[in-house]
Amino acid sequence: MLSLAGILALFSIVRAAIVPGATWTDTSGNVIQAHGGGFLKVGSTYYWFGEDKSSNSALFHAVSCYSSTDLTSWTRQNDALTPIAGTMISTNNIVELLFNSKNQEYVMWFHSDTSNYGAAMVGVATAKAPCGPYTYKSSWKPLNADSRDESLFLDGNAYLLYASDNNQNFKITQLDTDFYNVTTTVSELAGSTLEAPGIVKRNGVYFLIASHTSGWNPNPNKYFRATSIAGPWSAQADIAPAATRTYYSQNAYDLPLGSSAIYMGDRWRSDLLGTSTYIWYPLDFSSGNPQIIHADVWNLNIAAGTYSTVTGTSYEAEAGTISGSATIASSSAFSGGKIVGFLGNGGAVTISVQGSNAAQWIALYYANGDSTWRNTTVSVNGGTPVVVQQPSSGGGQVVISVPVELQLRSGTNTITFSAGQSNYAADLDKIIVFPPS
Repeated sequence: MLSLAGILALFSIVRAAIVPGATWTDTSGNVIQAHGGGFLKVGSTYYWFGEDKSSNSALFHAVSCYSSTDLTSWTRQNDALTPIAGTMISTNNIVELLFNSKNQEYVMWFHSDTSNYGAAMVGVATAKAPCGPYTYKSSWKPLNADSRDESLFLDGNAYLLYASDNNQNFKITQLDTDFYNVTTTVSELAGSTLEAPGIVKRNGVYFLIASHTSGWNPNPNKYFRATSIAGPWSAQADIAPAATRTYYSQNAYDLPLGSSAIYMGDRWRSDLLGTSTYIWYPLDFSSGNPQIIHADVWNLNIAAGTYSTVTGTSYEAEAGTISGSATIASSSAFSGGKIVGFLGNGGAVTISVQGSNAAQWIALYYANGDSTWRNTTVSVNGGTPVVVQQPSSGGGQVVISVPVELQLRSGTNTITFSAGQSNYAADLDKIIVFPPS
């Protein structure tokens, strides 16, 4: 699984807000391809580097580079790294990336591997400009040990964070002064089976955030804390409710934001990797430990180092008009104690909502206990339905949300879910309609 889909309902999004799980587009209207991302800030500009998965393959296609001054509007620049035949970064290899910079030189570190993940190496490339293009230097095993999922952390010295020894042990190893190689291992979490790591330092405490190893499928991401980069590290604890499996995402990068941070994860779809979406949430430290703030729509103020969540209007699914084979089930796990099931394959529910004559984000809260993705059709005022993908929620009584942007008219609108589709959709708990951006 990488560190750093059905067909989605795609919209050209002018993103004044951050909407986790939506299909994000760049300033040219193209879907952003920057999976397993790493970030740099140079002056007032942020650079987002990621894996271009537009070919829907895990194999190396390109390391993309996007720029932004607000973390919401992204412009694609030249590719930072492209395949070189006959090397460990050919189109037959795996490249998963991270970045750092020093002395006017930009150093790219990446997980460099064969298609079966058997080589387990790091790779390094360098450039004189943030987006490069980067010149490939070499790939090797750090200190003669495996390295798969990895990240970098800079705290005076630079450190490589990586899954090692067939993903059984997690290591933190210091880099040399040029950032070209590793020198010595300063900490090891033996038997921890961690990947997709990142570190955030707050008030003198280091917080290591990582997932466990479950292939492309999500798991509850954890944090560990220590007062020294060398440890000892605390026992693991959850950054989000465990049952949600980090809201179906995997950590990629954790960006400091004032006294908080931004959790930047990927919602992988292994059968159509290019449609995988990005799950960015505020990461709050007010309790003393990192906790994800679940927000379907939220804004950030980079200059102030703050964030704010957007409030919408909730509508319970069971309060709608139910038709066909759809039924209502009860459980304390659901909002209002009820959920509408057996949607699709003849079952539907229509919910009346208030709109503002604008495109508006709507979050669908649902439960999908299958291990596979489902989908639902969504039709506004009897119009042409769009299809919204619904990944597994992790259980029939576990509720997560997915967003869709719909054009609503002023006043009352009817939104129908699952009418006319032959397959079953996930059970619908409620929807939240957000004001126009």
